[in-house]
Amino acid sequence: MDTLNLNKHISAQFNAELEYIRTQVMIMGGLVEQQLTDAITALHNMDSELARRVIADDQKVNRMEVEIDEHCVKIIAKRQPTASDLRLVMAITKTISELERIGDVAEKISRTALEKFSQQHQPLLISLESFGQHSVEMLHEVLDAFARMDLEAAIEIYQADKKLDQEYEGIIRQLMTYMMEDPRTIPNVLTALFCARSIERIGDRCQNICEIIFYFVKGQDVRHLDGDKLDQFLTNNTN
Repeated sequence: MDTLNLNKHISAQFNAELEYIRTQVMIMGGLVEQQLTDAITALHNMDSELARRVIADDQKVNRMEVEIDEHCVKIIAKRQPTASDLRLVMAITKTISELERIGDVAEKISRTALEKFSQQHQPLLISLESFGQHSVEMLHEVLDAFARMDLEAAIEIYQADKKLDQEYEGIIRQLMTYMMEDPRTIPNVLTALFCARSIERIGDRCQNICEIIFYFVKGQDVRHLDGDKLDQFLTNNTN
């Protein structure tokens, strides 16, 4: 995050506090990315040991969210930041909330890996593994964009969520076909559908982090803009 230029303050301690929370949110992001990667691997290999480790390690993600949030509250109370400093602190509190929810998705995927899929039904999981890897890539990219507060990269990632949505729709159609052709697959298909929906939500969470980057860089909240105004914002800020 060295390329992100923040205001320099008379108080070296204030600078250190801002740098600390910036660093911590990236550490948390790295942990969540690893959790998600391991969960996808556990699902693909039906690795119950790895799945249980991901589930247990979710507590680390939860603790980091609480600790970072507490630091942000202390900075607001003690330093009363304004302008870009306040936007940074607010961006971090919102981002760690999104990361914690992605961590919850990793836990849900791991619980799916603990389900009993017969050898016959394991092909149901093949598409989920590829879909999950694409969500990991999107998370990695948005964390990199957040580290640099890169507006253009955030816009590109935001728009790329459409591809993830299309892939999700394809998986749903595939799973429904399995279920119609062989009713015996219904319990496993329902489990896979639940898992697919959880993975699809990662794309939405990454979009939310993109919106946080928009807010930090431009000072504009785009969360509830209608389609035309949002498209105009994205177009106006793309070279």
